[in-house]
Amino acid sequence: MENFYLSQTRFDSFPLDERLLASLRDAGFEYCSRIQADSLPLTLAGQDVAGQAQTGTGKTGAFLVAVFQHLLNNPQPNAEAGTVRCMILAPTRELAIQIARDAESLGQHIGLRTVLVYGGAGYDKQRRQFEEPVDVLIGTPGRVIDYWKQHVFTLKHVQALVMDEADRMFDMGFIQDVRYLMRKLPPPDKRLNMLFSATLSHRVLELAYEHMNNPQKVQIEAESVRADNIVEHVYFPANEEKIPLLIGLIRQLTPFRAIVFVNTKHIAEKIDDYLRGNGISSDLISGDVRQNKRERLLKDFEAGQFQVLIATDVAARGLHIPDVSHVFNFDLPQMAEDYVHRIGRTARAGASGEAHSFACEDTAFYLPEIEEYTGKSIPVTKITNALLATDLVRPHRQQRERAGQHGGDSRPPRRNNNAPRGNRSSGR
Repeated sequence: MENFYLSQTRFDSFPLDERLLASLRDAGFEYCSRIQADSLPLTLAGQDVAGQAQTGTGKTGAFLVAVFQHLLNNPQPNAEAGTVRCMILAPTRELAIQIARDAESLGQHIGLRTVLVYGGAGYDKQRRQFEEPVDVLIGTPGRVIDYWKQHVFTLKHVQALVMDEADRMFDMGFIQDVRYLMRKLPPPDKRLNMLFSATLSHRVLELAYEHMNNPQKVQIEAESVRADNIVEHVYFPANEEKIPLLIGLIRQLTPFRAIVFVNTKHIAEKIDDYLRGNGISSDLISGDVRQNKRERLLKDFEAGQFQVLIATDVAARGLHIPDVSHVFNFDLPQMAEDYVHRIGRTARAGASGEAHSFACEDTAFYLPEIEEYTGKSIPVTKITNALLATDLVRPHRQQRERAGQHGGDSRPPRRNNNAPRGNRSSGR
C-alpha cells in the first residue's frame, strides 16, 4: 500500500555528505517524507524552520538530517570536554530515547558523538558522558538544566537547536525551563534553529519568533496527517458497558497489537486488572511508571510478549511502536488534537488499522470538537448484545509492579498478614 506520507523527492537529490547518504541508505531510506521534502531545502540553506508535523510523519529524520549536515559543514576541531554543538529538547523521556535511537541509525557512518540525558535513570552515568566533547545532546529540559547548572557542559558553542513537540512543552509545564535554556545559547542568528509541533498555535509561534531567526513555516495540516487507511468507529456506551464492550471487541477483533488509551492512571489500572483477569495479556504505562520498567515494558510489547498496552497520554506522542493494528479510546481525550495523536499509533508506514472510540456519559461532549478538528464525522457503530462480554470474571486487585507477568494472570496479590481484615473499597 502506498505510504501516504512519502514524497517523490530522493535524499540523494540534496547536497548531503556522502557519509550521511550512506547512513540513510543503510537505514533503508531512499525517498523523503513530505515534511522532510518541504523542510530540508530550507534548513540545508541555513534557514530556520517552524514545522507542523505529527509523530510518524518523518519529522525526526527531517531535523536529524539537517543537524548532521550542518555539523559536518561546520566542524569544531579541538573542542574541549563538555562542549555541546547541538541541543535537541524533547518533552518526554520516551521521545528523547526514540530520537537517540533514530540518531544512532541515521548517523552510523558520520562519526558524530551523540549523548542522551533524561530524568529517572542513570544520573552519574549520564553525567560522565560529558567528559568528552559532545556533538549532539538529546534530552529532556529538567535533566539538561540540572547538568548545566552544575557546569557539567557549556552551551556557548551551540551551532544548532531543535525543539521537538513544542506544544507539549507548554502542556507539560516545561516552557519556562525551555526559555531558560534558550537564554544560555548563542544568538539565534549564530545557529541553525528548528521547532516542530503538532500545531503551530499562537503560543508556539511566539516561542519560535522569540528564540529563532526569522523561521519559515512548514505545515502539514491536521486533516492530511490522518491516514486514510484508518477505519474509525465510535460507540455510545453507558459507563457500566465500557469494560464489557472493550473485552468483547478485543475477543472478536483479535488485534495483533493494540493500545487502549485512557485519561487517568486509576482507569488504566482497572482495565489492566480486568483484561488480565479475563485471559487477555496486557500491561500499562503511565507517568509514574519507573523509567527502566517503561523501557522494558515497551520492548516486551514490541516483541509480542503481551497483546494490549493500556496507556495514558504519556504514550500518545513520540513512541514508534510498529504493527499496532488497533487503537481503543476507552476515554475520549479532552483535547481534539490528542485524538489524532492517539489513532496515529496505528496505520503507520502505509499499513491499515482500526480506531474504536467510546463516547460515554463522561466524555461524549468531547466528540463534536474532535469531529470539527478532524473535518469529518466518525461513523457510529451500534452496541449490540453480541459485542458485550457477559461472562466477565471480576478480578482481584493486582499489584502494580509485575515485571515479566504479562496477562492471563488472575492470581490475587500476596496477602499481607498484618493488614486489617474486613471489606476494603478499591478507592481507599
